[in-house]
Amino acid sequence: MRYVMKFGGTSIADGKKIRHVAQLLISYRDAGDQVVAITSALGGVTDGLLTNAAEASQKGKVAQIKEFMTELAKKHYDAIGHAIDDERIADDVIETIDSRIDELEKALIGICYLGELTPRSIDYISSYGERLAVPIISGAIRSLGTDSMPFTGGEAGIVTTSDYGNAQPLEKSYEQVENNISTRVETSIPVITGFIAEDKKGIITTLGRGGSDFTASIVGAAIQADEIWLWKEVHGIMTTDPKIVPEASCIPQISYIEAMELSYFGAKVLHPRAIEPAIRHGIPVRVKNTFDIEYPGTLIVSDQTRKEDVVKAVTLIRKVAAVNISGAGMVGAIGTAARIFSALAKAGVNIIMISQSSSEANMSLVVEDAHLKKAVKALRSEFNKGVVGEVAYDKDVCVVAVVGAGMDGIPGVAGKVFGALGKGKINVIMISQGSSQHNISFAISEKDAEEAVRVLHQEFGLGSKKTSGQ
Repeated sequence: MRYVMKFGGTSIADGKKIRHVAQLLISYRDAGDQVVAITSALGGVTDGLLTNAAEASQKGKVAQIKEFMTELAKKHYDAIGHAIDDERIADDVIETIDSRIDELEKALIGICYLGELTPRSIDYISSYGERLAVPIISGAIRSLGTDSMPFTGGEAGIVTTSDYGNAQPLEKSYEQVENNISTRVETSIPVITGFIAEDKKGIITTLGRGGSDFTASIVGAAIQADEIWLWKEVHGIMTTDPKIVPEASCIPQISYIEAMELSYFGAKVLHPRAIEPAIRHGIPVRVKNTFDIEYPGTLIVSDQTRKEDVVKAVTLIRKVAAVNISGAGMVGAIGTAARIFSALAKAGVNIIMISQSSSEANMSLVVEDAHLKKAVKALRSEFNKGVVGEVAYDKDVCVVAVVGAGMDGIPGVAGKVFGALGKGKINVIMISQGSSQHNISFAISEKDAEEAVRVLHQEFGLGSKKTSGQ
């Protein structure tokens, strides 16, 4: 079997965990499998890089940067000390780390003097988390007697657009990754940085936060992996957030479309775009727990055959706001919706949910809380007179989504959802359901959000499954 295995920051938080990951990878290699590792930065490193870069541009304190670099170096030296017990290999890795720490310090000090932090600079600075982690993990594998080689995403062959902070892979990435990695995986364990790549000019780009999963999916598709495994600190994709419903259980198997719906509607275990390359190439994706390796986790497959579970999960999106656009002039006015969406697109506003009354007298949207001000400003500017009479908003809302491919064509699911909410005395502000019928999403008051999740989780018996994954 050929696997691509991605490890998040919690899985490689320190040297002891890195050594555990190295041993895990080697155990699969020794069993006859071929393995490629994709890694995030050590726990907390990327956040530290971004915070210090922002402060460097605003305050310009060189002494603060030097203090941060000392702490960052120590964190990685400590990791090397616990992960690598071969002195020669440890010295080689330290040399690489020192070189990259020096590059990073110069960049941050440059930002101090310039007082400017561009999207391109942010990508460059944030890339160092993964670029510091990969040599340590590869070194840990080599110290345990198995050949390994570290790669950045660009060195592996991933080339992207120049949309810094949210770059998209170009189609030629797949051929390049196959050429660079496929033969190496036959004799060693390549370790590749997640999250980062390069554009056509060789300038570092990033795939967005959480993009390490996306990297794993790209690499898996390129080398025709049998499965892509996303190792995390959770047992798999859960029926809901266990912090809200302690009896939430792991979903043994889920379809691509259900996983995409869940990731879009707030399930943090997957990056929203992460499995798109896997979907295109028909590669199963498995979410597993690094610290409970025998647990089967959640398998994500193309199969949408209806099982006994009509609803698979209930998710909650916080930090959103509802925008209501209304006016008698909207009725029958051709092009109003196009103007609304065009104005919001120009303003860079992401629309999470849409609902329109059949009278056409109003349209409701849900947007990210951070986008609310520019959304309202853009709409009021577009419709400063005439068709739209009012643009109102409500910041005290959340979105709840009920997801399951088994809902398609089954009568009474919506009735069951809203009947349960009615019994729980929970008022629904806005409703949206796509024609695919894979989810029913609705906006409710923030104060009712967690209770709504608990009510629906119980209504569909989602916590009653065995947590063994069977």
